[in-house]
Amino acid sequence: MEENNDLNFNTRIDLEKLKDTVIQIKAELGKIIVGQEHFMDLLIVALLADGHVLIEGVPGVAKTITAKLLAKTIDTGFSRIQFTPDLMPSDVLGTSILNMKTSEFEFKNGPIFSNLVLIDEINRAPAKTQAALFEVMEERQISIDGHTYKMNPPFMVLATQNPIEQEGTYALPEAQLDRFLFKIDVGYPTLDEEILIIKTHQYRKGTLPQTLINSLLSEVDLLEYKNKIFEVLVEEKIMRYIAQIITKTRNHPHLYLGGSPRASIAILNASKAFAAINGRDFVIPEDIKKVLYPVLRHRLILTPEREMEGMTTDKVIEMIVQSVEVPR
Repeated sequence: MEENNDLNFNTRIDLEKLKDTVIQIKAELGKIIVGQEHFMDLLIVALLADGHVLIEGVPGVAKTITAKLLAKTIDTGFSRIQFTPDLMPSDVLGTSILNMKTSEFEFKNGPIFSNLVLIDEINRAPAKTQAALFEVMEERQISIDGHTYKMNPPFMVLATQNPIEQEGTYALPEAQLDRFLFKIDVGYPTLDEEILIIKTHQYRKGTLPQTLINSLLSEVDLLEYKNKIFEVLVEEKIMRYIAQIITKTRNHPHLYLGGSPRASIAILNASKAFAAINGRDFVIPEDIKKVLYPVLRHRLILTPEREMEGMTTDKVIEMIVQSVEVPR
C-alpha cells in the first residue's frame, strides 16, 4: 500500500509542471481570446489525449484564430488548409511528380504533412476529399502509390465548420465524425465579453494577434506530458460508469444511433487528460461529465421525430447522465 502512495505522490509532483504549463498557455491565449474558457480547456485536453477536434460555430466567433494561436504556443509545425468545393485529395495529401533529371517519380508532400493541421471549413469540400483524411486521422499515416508515409508526432487535426444550415456545404459522414475526439460548439460571447473584445481590438492598434503569442511548450515536453496521462488512475467503478452511460445511448428511445466503443475510449482518454491538467493523478466523475458532451454530441443521431420536435443531442445526453447513478 505504501508503494502506491509513493507512486501517487511522485505523479502529483510531476503533474505540477503540466498544470503550470496549461495555466501559462491559457494566459497566453487570453491576451487575444476573450472568454471561451471551456473551449480552450477542451483544445488543450484533445492535444494531450492525442485526439482531433471539430469546431463548429457561426462565422466570426474566433474558431480559426483560437486554433492558430494554440498552435503558436507549441513549438512545432503548423499548416492550414482551406477546404473548397473544387479541392482534390492530392491537394491535401500530396502527389507524385516526375523529376526530369532522374526520370523518376518523386512524392511531393501535401500540407497534411505537418504537426498541427488546421482545416478551415471542412464541410465545404466534397466527400472524396473529406474521405482522404480517414487513414491519416486514425492511423497517423498515408498510403499513396504503394508507399506508406508516417506522420511525425505530435499530429493533430483541428477542423472548423459553420453550422450545416448554411448553403454550399457537404455534411461529414458518420465514419468521419467518429474520428474526431471532440466536437466543440462555439457560441456568441456575452455582452461583457463583447465589450472586452472591442476594447482589446482597439488597444492592439492593428498589431497582428499571432505576434503577441509566445511559444511555451516544446515537442519533447508535450510527449512527456502525454506519457504522464497514461499513468492517471481510473478506478473500476469509473470505468463502469462510462460503460453504463454509453450502453444507455444505444437503447435510448430518442436516439437512432448510439455511442460506439470508440466513444467509450474517447471519454476515458479525455477524462484522464482533464484530471491531469487539474493536477490530479486519478479520474473523478466530474471529469467524465465535462467531456461527455463534446465526445458524444457528434456521435449520437436523434430519431427523426425527436429532431422535428426540436430535441438536441445535448438534451438527451443530459437525460442519460441524470439517469445513471454517480459512483461514490
